[in-house]
Amino acid sequence: FRGHIVNTASMAGLLNSPNMGDYNVTKHAVVSLSETLYQDLSLVTEQVHAHVLCPYFVPTAIHQSERNRPSAMQDAGTKPTKSQLIARAMSDKAVTSGKMTAAQVAQFVFDAMDEGRFYVFSHPKSLAGVQMRMEDILNQRNPSDPFAARPEIAQQLRAAFRDG
Repeated sequence: FRGHIVNTASMAGLLNSPNMGDYNVTKHAVVSLSETLYQDLSLVTEQVHAHVLCPYFVPTAIHQSERNRPSAMQDAGTKPTKSQLIARAMSDKAVTSGKMTAAQVAQFVFDAMDEGRFYVFSHPKSLAGVQMRMEDILNQRNPSDPFAARPEIAQQLRAAFRDG
């Protein structure tokens, strides 16, 4: 018997985008769990392999996940915070702007399994941010500005958080 375990995290499991703390920490946990599982499996078998999928922006309905809440929880009577509203708008824009299809990402997973690759990325160019984060850690620098290349986004976010 031969098998593969594929856990889906996100690029948020390797990066730390602002205003996404709860999402980031859960995705980091999935990456860590998957890396540990990979190591554990390698100690006990050559028949089962672990992989972690870290997609970037793929136009799925993930940004509308509230649709899956039980009906009793649909309106819990709590009004979203300013931070939650901003995060929702950012997520909606990012997810819907994705050009990669879920079917293409699935093919990347099958390719990684065939090639014995643990990490599966939908957008390899996004690894530049991971490299910058790792260099910050290795060089004991404070976290780099994730918006250095797009300062207008940082300005918009600061304005949204500080105004109103």
